[in-house]
Amino acid sequence: MARFQINQMMKKGLILILFIFSTTYARAGGGWVSGKGKGFFKLSEWWVVADAHYTDTGEIDPNVTIGLFNTTLYGEYGLSDKVDVLVNFPVFSRSYSNLIRSKTTGDVIAPGQSVNSLGDTELGIKYGLIRNKAVVVSSSLYLGLPLGNDSGGSDGTLQTGDGEFNQRISLDISTSFPISNFNTFYSINVGVNNRTQGFSDEFRYGFETGLIVNKKIIGIFRLQGLKSFKNSSFTETNGASLFASDTEYLSYTFELGYEIKEKYGISANMGKAFSGNLIFANPSYSIGVHVKI
Repeated sequence: MARFQINQMMKKGLILILFIFSTTYARAGGGWVSGKGKGFFKLSEWWVVADAHYTDTGEIDPNVTIGLFNTTLYGEYGLSDKVDVLVNFPVFSRSYSNLIRSKTTGDVIAPGQSVNSLGDTELGIKYGLIRNKAVVVSSSLYLGLPLGNDSGGSDGTLQTGDGEFNQRISLDISTSFPISNFNTFYSINVGVNNRTQGFSDEFRYGFETGLIVNKKIIGIFRLQGLKSFKNSSFTETNGASLFASDTEYLSYTFELGYEIKEKYGISANMGKAFSGNLIFANPSYSIGVHVKI
């Protein structure tokens, strides 16, 4: 029973961090900006169903099966040759947990439950610092709007958002060049996320590489990491951080895309954490369609 209570308490933070996974790394452009009047728009479905998580000491423990599904609209549009505006809007977000029965009596210990709502939304602006060069650089500012439900379910442990307004700045550096018959591209990203409501601030970093075959098939590999500044104001009687405010991870994502026509395409990806604290140990998946203008 003690393990069950801990898992219920952690559920809120676990879902929050997985929501961050789904919204943070949807970028299409890396260090490149779209250009005036040009853009990229994507409708995607992202989900995870997890029965295990990394604890606050990095070990893997089982938990009640928890699911999170996000239907998201993402867009980048060039206001000028140097400035893009960005939006990442989960128009429908669903989180749920399975019911728990006693193995000895068969009685329901905790009922299954779910919550449906909007998800937390990001608005951003990207500025091209270096353009039209072999190496391009851009900086971005993102505002996280708490439109999701931060205390759903009968016990308040189901979330589609974190309930706090955050501000993130980031720097992207990218390049591309041909290798044999393939076009390849590479990007690195670093950023700092300032969180409110007592949550710990975060340092984020990532690396992305990919290749394009015949201007049709796109393969991408991403590494993403998060380090907490450990400055949360939330504490428990046992000294543990509440709601996974001090989460840390290193994860990878494989993505495959296909350009159906010059302006339209489809993509699918799978991501998982190599290691982490207070994050699901199960993989996440996403499929989507996009259009370029």
